[in-house]
Amino acid sequence: MSDSVHVDYLVIGAGPAGLQAAYFLKKAGRNYLVVESGEAPGTFYTRFPRHRTLISSNKVHTGWSDPELRLRVDWNSLLSAEGPRFTDYTPRYFPPADVIVRYLDDFAQDHGLNIRYNTRISRVSRPDGGEFIATDDHGNVVRARRVIVATGVSRPYVPPIEGAADAERYDEVTVDPQDFADQRVLIIGRGNSAFETADNLIETAAVIHVAGPGSLKLAWRTHFVGHLRAVNNNFLDTYQLKSQNAILDGNILRIKRNDDGKYVVSVSFSRVDEVVKDIPYDRVILATGFRFDASIFAEECRPELTIKDRFPHLTDAWESVNVPDLHFAGTITQSLDFKKSTSGFIHGFRYGVKALSRILERRYHGVPWPHTDVPATGADVAEAIIQRVNRSSALWQMFGFLGDAVLVGADGQVRYCEEVPVEHLHAAVALGEFGEPAAYFSVTLEYGADHDQVDPFDVRVNRMNQQDTSGLDARYLHPVVRQFLPGGGGKPVAEHHITENLENEWDDPDVHLGPLRSFLTARLAGEGSPAGDALTAPRA
Repeated sequence: MSDSVHVDYLVIGAGPAGLQAAYFLKKAGRNYLVVESGEAPGTFYTRFPRHRTLISSNKVHTGWSDPELRLRVDWNSLLSAEGPRFTDYTPRYFPPADVIVRYLDDFAQDHGLNIRYNTRISRVSRPDGGEFIATDDHGNVVRARRVIVATGVSRPYVPPIEGAADAERYDEVTVDPQDFADQRVLIIGRGNSAFETADNLIETAAVIHVAGPGSLKLAWRTHFVGHLRAVNNNFLDTYQLKSQNAILDGNILRIKRNDDGKYVVSVSFSRVDEVVKDIPYDRVILATGFRFDASIFAEECRPELTIKDRFPHLTDAWESVNVPDLHFAGTITQSLDFKKSTSGFIHGFRYGVKALSRILERRYHGVPWPHTDVPATGADVAEAIIQRVNRSSALWQMFGFLGDAVLVGADGQVRYCEEVPVEHLHAAVALGEFGEPAAYFSVTLEYGADHDQVDPFDVRVNRMNQQDTSGLDARYLHPVVRQFLPGGGGKPVAEHHITENLENEWDDPDVHLGPLRSFLTARLAGEGSPAGDALTAPRA
């Protein structure tokens, strides 16, 4: 590179999010460059996960021929009409990590993406508030009007525990189980990396404790895939079936390393009136997650951080709240739906990047959000919604976060826009970026209220009757349609829940389509009131 490189868009990082951003920038014909510190895409996956098995689903045999539907159970493919698809690379449901490295390299080459490898950006500045100036380790400079950061969470998060620096870290500790033979091991952390590590040591360690505050959260109950997945929970059997292992519910107060290299750890237990106990261990491992590294940014353009300074603080347009034109993509965007939806994972953020590309196209290039015109009748709008919720992978994967927008003009014209971030929809309508609708609807797929508070396998917990046309008591994933008015602060004036269905097929004319048609017909005609009956009144 030379000092003469100028681009409209600089993408930092060639992981999945960076490649996805580059794909959409190239499709739009924009002037962009991707810089990557490694010698190939997906460097992160050459090291992580440490035990080399992904927990992102790769369902090859679906019975579906529709590629859009297949993306509902394909958590690794990037979006592109031309491919490649990850499901063509391995039949393994939980695939080896090395496969995604090969897939990402093929994706970059197949699409001819403009990437400079072995280019580590060491400083990003914006001295006069104009162009960003990115300098690499060799002193080469790229000037860019806009920057998209897709570096992932590249630094381990070390919690503020006295003596934490003396513990071994997940990203560095040996993964050879024999190195822990007959040892007492404490793993600090309650996520999948902690339990992946514990599972690896079950056959060799004498005692394994996994510690952390709060209640252990299981993904099959919370529907957040970053919580403990079943593929990593073998350790729970060894605890509850009395095999010398345990989960410690509480806070680690201090870690003390003795002269002999062994540890004494002070644990404040949550379930026994905060009793503090000193427990001896041979090894202590920190598996407490990762954080975004903002150190390359000069003070004048350093993004504000949030959630224990682990992630950039973002607007609804994936833009830094304090640095205009500095956007983010990928797992570092999960502050927008933290532990609720899927922005932290490929099967979620691939759609986030697609939406970001549409925001950039509209904001900087005057390209409106794609839409289709729909006849302004309750029957036609209902049919359009039913078709989408039965097929869309974006609404399915980014439940409650992305939604379709139905914009009703003052002239009665109806425009249907797909895959708009719900919070961005409200902000964009307020700013006139979707024209001047008289009213608008959001269409989302959502789990029911308090869905994470019940055991889905407990037969004493009633599931709603799938012939119930109200849908109000649905706990499982189901479509929700809400009506809003401009200037209403994003507060719904009416909403309708479509009844959940075991096969996720909402096409019954009496149970699904008919009630939705009635709801929309009434709302488009201006009938009812914000505090109307149970069908139209928004939930508290």
